[in-house]
Amino acid sequence: MKTKFLTLSAISAACLMTMSTAMAADAPAADAPAAVPDPGPVTANVTLGSEYRYRGISQSNSKPTIQGGFDYAHESGFYVGNWNSNISWLSDAAPGSSAPIEMDFYGGYKKEVAEGLTLDGGILQYYYPTSNYPSALTNPNTTELYIAGTYSFATLKYSYAVSDLFGFAGSKGSSYLDLALNYDTGVEGIVLNGHVGYQKVAGSANPNASYTDWKVGLTKDLGHGMNVAVAYIGTNADGTVYVSPTGQNLGRGTGLISFTKAF
Repeated sequence: MKTKFLTLSAISAACLMTMSTAMAADAPAADAPAAVPDPGPVTANVTLGSEYRYRGISQSNSKPTIQGGFDYAHESGFYVGNWNSNISWLSDAAPGSSAPIEMDFYGGYKKEVAEGLTLDGGILQYYYPTSNYPSALTNPNTTELYIAGTYSFATLKYSYAVSDLFGFAGSKGSSYLDLALNYDTGVEGIVLNGHVGYQKVAGSANPNASYTDWKVGLTKDLGHGMNVAVAYIGTNADGTVYVSPTGQNLGRGTGLISFTKAF
């Protein structure tokens, strides 16, 4: 997703599917995108990562990921974009099905409204092309509205699901609140990254699905639109809800590394 590099994805296996956003991904966009000299209205990015984590939850069952997207930003402040990543959580939860990719489509308006203060709002569609997917399981496609404010190096963002959330039955009205800090240390192109978020999963059928996630990390600008990022990500997610086919908690703490090239 963009500012999207990091996606919670959940799933129901009956009512609740087991769930499986790389360092990159609160699914469209990196925490600290690589600088591109004199970017035009259309930009692109590609990332190779050790894993795809979204809102702290593994989307690729702890396996490497390749991600990429495109953005168009008008000088008025309006923008649209697409971001994509390999995933495994859907096919892990429904063996025999095919669901290898997450495709995110988004659009919104972003504008500096006062010195140092930027507001951003829009809509984000998470789309999962599937085949042979059990019709009894809840549709994983998800639509969220979001609003964010950035002042200096801090961004506060609120997302609200107007559909069921990532396959959780009866979860319309779920929300995610997160605070991200990206502080330029002024040393060798190094940015200090910090994040804490709370995923609220609505619905009486999902009493143990809500959780908090956090991250600390560093991003290093390598020049020529490239960067490398390392981080430690953790959550207090319930390991009986967010569980891999081998019984591992998909929200357990882990270190991540990613390489991003922006065009």
